[in-house]
Amino acid sequence: MNYNPILVTLLVAMTPVGELRAALPLALTHYKLSLPVAFSVSVVGNMIPVIVLVYLLDPLQRWLSDHSPLFRRLFEWLFARTRRKHSRRFEALGSLALVTFVAIPLPMTGAWSGVLAAFVFGVRPRAAIPLIGAGVIAAGVIVSLATQGIIMLG
Repeated sequence: MNYNPILVTLLVAMTPVGELRAALPLALTHYKLSLPVAFSVSVVGNMIPVIVLVYLLDPLQRWLSDHSPLFRRLFEWLFARTRRKHSRRFEALGSLALVTFVAIPLPMTGAWSGVLAAFVFGVRPRAAIPLIGAGVIAAGVIVSLATQGIIMLG
């Protein structure tokens, strides 16, 4: 079966595991999309779930906490633990912390994790979306350079 390369790239970029880090190399190496097209589609695909999740997490967490003592305790524990372990670094770097966290292409970082970090640290959606977007673009540049370097070497 032949799938539309742009659609596949978009869908891979939307996944929490693949994100742009998988979509961009796939688009460039397997589908041979041009860099501007691959980059644009990957960034848009990576940002679609961000825009949805950043507005959905708070109401979902409130509803689950209101309807389940188990979830309430879980969220209280998770938020307290995360803030205790990471708030000093987050406060020291401010907005740059979220951008950097999303931009560095390592496991357990990226846009999906950035949404969770923004939620836990109380970054409002209107502030979180452009910060995460800046991180996604920076990650795209890093992944593009790495992929192009690999392509040129190979």
